[in-house]
Amino acid sequence: MTNRTPAQLKKHYAEYQGTPAQIKKRAQRNAARKEMVAKHGKTKLAGKDVDHKVPIRSGGGNGKNLRIRTIKSNRGDTR
Repeated sequence: MTNRTPAQLKKHYAEYQGTPAQIKKRAQRNAARKEMVAKHGKTKLAGKDVDHKVPIRSGGGNGKNLRIRTIKSNRGDTR
């Protein structure tokens, strides 16, 4: 995010990040990371992202759908 005022951040949260759909997706992403930390350890995931092979937006879940990727390759993916 760029430099936003507290009022702008509050508005952004209320209109987007605070919606039930976004809260559910965030919880799923957090659960995926927790699952991978339990499986591989915290040090192996240091500086890495947990990626869903089939994206959450396309119906992908956790479990066997997860993989570890570098931040650059994961966030640069355009799919």
